[in-house]
Amino acid sequence: MSLYWRVFAVNAAILLVAVMLLVLTPVTVDARPTQGQVLVLAGGLLVMLVANAWLVRFSLQPLRRMAELMSVVDVLEPGRRLDPAATAEVAAVISTFNSTLDRLEGERRASMHRVLAAQEAERRRIAQELHDQIGQNLTAVVLELRRVRTQIDAGEAEALADAQELARETLEEVRRISYELRPAALDDLGLASALRSLCTGFEKRTGITVELDAPDDLPSLDGQVELAVYRIAQEALTNAARHAQCRTVRVFLGPAGDDVLLSVADDGIGMDGSFPGGGLRGMRERAVAVGATFEARSARGCGVEVSMRIPSARAR
Repeated sequence: MSLYWRVFAVNAAILLVAVMLLVLTPVTVDARPTQGQVLVLAGGLLVMLVANAWLVRFSLQPLRRMAELMSVVDVLEPGRRLDPAATAEVAAVISTFNSTLDRLEGERRASMHRVLAAQEAERRRIAQELHDQIGQNLTAVVLELRRVRTQIDAGEAEALADAQELARETLEEVRRISYELRPAALDDLGLASALRSLCTGFEKRTGITVELDAPDDLPSLDGQVELAVYRIAQEALTNAARHAQCRTVRVFLGPAGDDVLLSVADDGIGMDGSFPGGGLRGMRERAVAVGATFEARSARGCGVEVSMRIPSARAR
């Protein structure tokens, strides 16, 4: 029954009861009402007001729930919907609201996918430029410095050796940056091998132990999903090195029921639950862009764990 007919029915019932009381009982109202008659009228009015207030409150309760959801809804946490079970008018509003959320989440997912795809294309271009141009130029500088060292005296050769070592270290740093911008192992060897290479390099640079559990026989994932998994693991390790003050990071990638789960957990100082900064938001955006769910959990003194759950529908 619609809200209109509910209100009409309640009011009609109350008026009908009032008429029946006047017709079938000795209750009358004089030109100058007595105290008893005033009490009867006040009681009837009170009953009618209470009945209308309860009906309107009950009927509009779904709208209050929708308002509460609207104040906290976030398209980066998709899937939150309202039950449209209500009066016809309210159910129509709720259904429209749910459809709007579906559209907004779809548009946000498509938009993030385009942005991330453009970022990866730019990363690939910059990595190629670093490898082909700057890397080759630095290699030539190192070789030229080595050649010149053989043609000068010992005192100057020592200073030249320092310059050669600095050029070599710069070349290694350029290669590392180029690899992090676009890991060749991800394209050539697959996700598990790319993660192993990432964790090995992370251990060498930071001294933090990484315990990786990622079997080679992983479920086959879409290329964009694999890239999102790699980038989220990379960002989680970077956050652990910068903020966690941890000694060990555990990385798991494997089946979890019908889904595929990525989990990165450290044993550091943890956080208070506020998760400041844009790193976690960037990870959440990557997960949402490929249709996965993202969660971050922490307690002060108990480390931080971030997880990405990829539904089986995203597998190839």
